[in-house]
Amino acid sequence: MTLGVSDPRSNAAPPNCQADPYRTMSNIAETIKADLTAAIENDKLILPTLPEAALQVREIAESEDSTIGDLVKVISNDTALSARIIRVCNSPLFRGNRAIENLNMAVSRLGMTYTSSLAMGLAMQQMFQATSDMIDKRLRATWQTSTEVAGICHVLAQHYTKLKPDQATLAGLVHLIGVLPILRYVEDEDVQISSDMLDKVIEHLHPRIGAAILKRWDFPKHLQNVPLEYADFLRKQPSADYADLVMVANLQLVAGSQHPWTEMDWSAISAFDRLGLDPNIDMSEEEDLNAEMEAAMALLQ
Repeated sequence: MTLGVSDPRSNAAPPNCQADPYRTMSNIAETIKADLTAAIENDKLILPTLPEAALQVREIAESEDSTIGDLVKVISNDTALSARIIRVCNSPLFRGNRAIENLNMAVSRLGMTYTSSLAMGLAMQQMFQATSDMIDKRLRATWQTSTEVAGICHVLAQHYTKLKPDQATLAGLVHLIGVLPILRYVEDEDVQISSDMLDKVIEHLHPRIGAAILKRWDFPKHLQNVPLEYADFLRKQPSADYADLVMVANLQLVAGSQHPWTEMDWSAISAFDRLGLDPNIDMSEEEDLNAEMEAAMALLQ
């Protein structure tokens, strides 16, 4: 998948004409889309693999014979992950009568199911790093957004639905996973593209790529559709699902900003009805709920 944009002659303007930078960038963006789309359709797109720690945690979680001790043993091999699990357990969302001082106590308090989902999600952070500054900055920003959305999803699931908070958290953490191969491609091919054009490429391609990644990783079907559907504001469902949670969490995250989504008529978005939420209420103004959401977002970072 070679773009051939590094040679300045390929973008040379005709004699006595001045090259149109926007048109050139647009052509590059279309080339990226075409290359990646062809790779997806031909099953040749190199998708990221789930980190080893996440694979081991999932294996333990899916085994009926596993115990808390088995899960603790796997997680304890990753010192940073262990520390974060303990920090989550001592956060305002889970804090009990006594402070948690070790991983075994943390897993016992959170439970195997929640710990497994949380550990899988947090283990993915190592994937959001790059060698070039521009790509690394974007990857870190993507992870930042993912953790913030995941925190809001947790609170929404806990207070407004019968959906599982651990799965809601995981849905938030993986809803932008499709951004990874796009940025890797730009980095590997050393593509020179404007930030605005790259945004358009990501917006166009990441949902489809994200769904393909989650399918390859054998995630539950109720999570596989999240990258594809969380921004489909006209979607209709018989009941609230994880795509609804991620959608509303994203909207809450941009509320009060200049983001284009704030210009939509949120009362026409049926996900709010399914979640039992008033689209006209800014949750950040609800003191108790806002404090809980901020705590949830902070603990995942």
